[in-house]
Amino acid sequence: MSGHVTSLPSTPWTYQVNPDNALPEHPRPQLTRPRWRTLNGLWDYVGRDAEGTVRRGERILVPYAPESRLSGIGRRDEAMWYRRTVDVPSDWRDGRVLLHFGAVDQIATVWVNHQRLARHEGGYTAFSVDITDVLRPDADQEILVRADDEGNRGTFPVGKQANQPGGILYTGCSGIWQTVWLEAVPTVHVTDLDLAVDLRGADVTAHVAGLGHDTDARVDVSVTTGGEQVAAIRGRAGTPLRVEVPDPRPWSPDDPHLYDLAVRVLDPDGAVLDEVASYVALRTVGLRADGDGPPRILLNDRPVFLNAPLDQGYWPDGGYTAPTDEALRYDLERTKALGFNSVRKHVKVEPLRWYHWADRLGLLVWQDMPSLPVVLDNPPGPQPAPVSTARRRFEAELRDMLHQLRNVPSLALWVVFNEGWGEYDTARITAEVKAADPTRLVVAASGVNCCHSHPDTGAGDVYDDHTYVGPGQPEVTGGRAVVDGEFGGVGLVVEGHVWPGEPMAYEMAADRDRLTARYVELSEELETLARAGLSGAVYTQLTDVENEVNGLLTYDRRVTKVAVVEVAERNRAVTAAGSPE
Repeated sequence: MSGHVTSLPSTPWTYQVNPDNALPEHPRPQLTRPRWRTLNGLWDYVGRDAEGTVRRGERILVPYAPESRLSGIGRRDEAMWYRRTVDVPSDWRDGRVLLHFGAVDQIATVWVNHQRLARHEGGYTAFSVDITDVLRPDADQEILVRADDEGNRGTFPVGKQANQPGGILYTGCSGIWQTVWLEAVPTVHVTDLDLAVDLRGADVTAHVAGLGHDTDARVDVSVTTGGEQVAAIRGRAGTPLRVEVPDPRPWSPDDPHLYDLAVRVLDPDGAVLDEVASYVALRTVGLRADGDGPPRILLNDRPVFLNAPLDQGYWPDGGYTAPTDEALRYDLERTKALGFNSVRKHVKVEPLRWYHWADRLGLLVWQDMPSLPVVLDNPPGPQPAPVSTARRRFEAELRDMLHQLRNVPSLALWVVFNEGWGEYDTARITAEVKAADPTRLVVAASGVNCCHSHPDTGAGDVYDDHTYVGPGQPEVTGGRAVVDGEFGGVGLVVEGHVWPGEPMAYEMAADRDRLTARYVELSEELETLARAGLSGAVYTQLTDVENEVNGLLTYDRRVTKVAVVEVAERNRAVTAAGSPE
């Protein structure tokens, strides 16, 4: 490990991490089987930096990016080679063996036993490789992954990652940064589930591979709660199977009830070919824009004020990757404890377990699409090849993100562009997002008011204002709900809990009492706006991030910088004011 990373702040979970327990939890909670194995841990590592210097003979702790302290590397590389061997149990050879990657930034090429099997583009979405046909019969299997990542001088969505961090841009996250794992599946197996829900039940579509010409296989769907079955249906694979739930219990932040789901594939004789576990929640998201009062965001057909902190998902020890699952959950638990009912995931896509905890804890999610590098933000017209490539990749990864997160109950809003970063064809892309997922609301351009080069197109369901310190006072326009997608940004330096460098915020408070008082003042203004028709607000931000010290928590998560009871009380008052019956 490079010497400088040891001086960076730790979190309460930093020293719990070791090669034997690096994020061991199942990484895909909505599609689980018992036969799986994490490949997180130490891998052989070779890295080449931007200057062409190659370093060999190192080991890296996967899934932490090489820039991070927890990886054991502590530097940025642009070309990365990861290698390890793994034993595949003999009883896994009766079907197919899949190699899964949660996320690899930005291009991943995968070889198994010297056979190139896959190339994946995009640093925020998962991919899988069927390695069955290249497995050796009586030896360990060799896995080799090459990752290529040019950071924010390249042509991929990067969010706030920067090769030269500073200000509102942060340390990049290259290579493997989410769980790598193996899974044994039967030859005939469920590959994916589509869960289309409403307040009475769900349409469950199981996509099944390996059927060949055998169309007689059936899918059995069972819904349980508290260990008791409440609904079941049987039908054909690949078609929606309607499950009506008696006495349905809607999901909400106040009652985040989840139903367990079991999906089985049966042969014509009724024998189980495959079985997966999942979960589903009954809820709807909509918009009231019928002229009866200001447009309002609806949850389960009732107005709801989306009261959220900005959550950027950075960690001083793990970079883009939380050190442990407990740490991942902790941020959301603190969000709930501070009285928020939602959270804005800012220009980043999290591991699926983050959404799992939002589902279970009861937090509505605003999900941003990671932005393209600002250097690619060219005006309309004929574009040079790098810009055309970047836009193609942006739209491909946007489609992948929509698909990957489509079953997440807590996800309520898609945010396509933020403050004009890399923005283009706003109306078209927003319409495509809405067509792909009509069950959620779409913010076309968050902070459109502060981006003069990209004026408001009127697209989407929600008009989103950014005002610091604010809160902003946007007017209803075009039948859209209005929100303050960012406001606040009041900072406090807590000595001993800061990142190296000059602290920054939109406004500084002298101490904890003054920061709390300032939050209360802003909240009281927000309550008035909520009562008048504002549908949501996002306070910047949940935690400090590197040199930004405007978090409600310090970057190391060791100090909550405001009085929790007072802040929670104010947040609940704002939510109530903006959620009229």
